[in-house]
Amino acid sequence: MQEFEDIQSLWQSHTVEVNISSEEMLAQAKKEVNSIRTKSLLNIGGMILSLLAFAALWLFFDFQSWTTHAGIGIIVCSIAIYTFILYRGYRLISQNDFTAHPNEFLSQLKLYQLNRFSLYHKLYWFYTIALSIAIVLFFFEVLSYFSFWKQCITIVFTFGWMIFCSTIFRKAVMNREKERINLLIEKFERISAQFKETGH
Repeated sequence: MQEFEDIQSLWQSHTVEVNISSEEMLAQAKKEVNSIRTKSLLNIGGMILSLLAFAALWLFFDFQSWTTHAGIGIIVCSIAIYTFILYRGYRLISQNDFTAHPNEFLSQLKLYQLNRFSLYHKLYWFYTIALSIAIVLFFFEVLSYFSFWKQCITIVFTFGWMIFCSTIFRKAVMNREKERINLLIEKFERISAQFKETGH
């Protein structure tokens, strides 16, 4: 963490001479890129597990109401679409060898940044609205088996959790990821500039 803060402070200062070779910068960037790739894979894995869980619920439970089937159907479709979008984003940063082609990787990284921006803004709200509608449809039948107080607790917890994820948690994750990707883009811009200077 201290090393990361030192590098960040170096880049933010225009009066300090940066004496790190492109090879050393690539080595430092390797950990950050691998961390982003791993996080993307974990997100995709989590979405696939969620998709399988809801699909299993749909197949193995005998729901009577059409609203329940419609709700689960919307949930499964929403998760599948969101997972595909996450996979497309992952491919942007995984298909190029950044140590061999830093310029190409930089272009892909900028596309990844735009992809994530879209994911956390417009696409996220479509996903959240679709899930909210699906949960309401799902609850019509399922909550009828609960007592009044259990219904209230389930509704408050479910929508409270969704509001928390859509506001505080989303903003914190978005800001952290934005800062991390911006720093990585700046690093690869410096690497590309050094490669041009040395005639690579």
